[in-house]
Amino acid sequence: MKKLTVRQITFSALVGALYVALCYFGNIFGLNFGIFQCRFAEALTVLPFLCPATAWGLFAGCVLSNLLSPYGLPDLIFGSLATLLAGLLTARCKNRWLAPLPPVICNGLIVGALLAWYEAGFSAAFPGMFAFNALSVGGAELLVCYVLGIPLLSLLERMKIFPEKTGKIAETA
Repeated sequence: MKKLTVRQITFSALVGALYVALCYFGNIFGLNFGIFQCRFAEALTVLPFLCPATAWGLFAGCVLSNLLSPYGLPDLIFGSLATLLAGLLTARCKNRWLAPLPPVICNGLIVGALLAWYEAGFSAAFPGMFAFNALSVGGAELLVCYVLGIPLLSLLERMKIFPEKTGKIAETA
């Protein structure tokens, strides 16, 4: 395992704190939970493309945000793990245009299944509910990650906070 620098750990913690703040703000408007969840904070899930350590900050931020979830412990566990998995997969992406896809796919499938289970259990209605929830959660995630996440990546690359395509925080800033 690679050793993380203090700068990487600090940046990861800042990303996690920003994730929580954005989620709590979005929760005021009822955007974070439910079938059509449009978390502004999910735009941050593209950051592991530039700095892989942020996947852990996103995970911690998601755990803290999911404490407000009406879906309880299953969402706290599986929703947060979906964000961690998405972050770890995003860190492996080679193309910035593909970086939003892991969060879209992971959240669509995992959170979609969680919502379907919550609504229908493992009854005959589960497959239909899963398809609907996976598409609605994945669609909202696609919107947030591409409309907000890609411009965020572009901005951070232009600011030279990260060296392009290395996935590491710049040592000199």
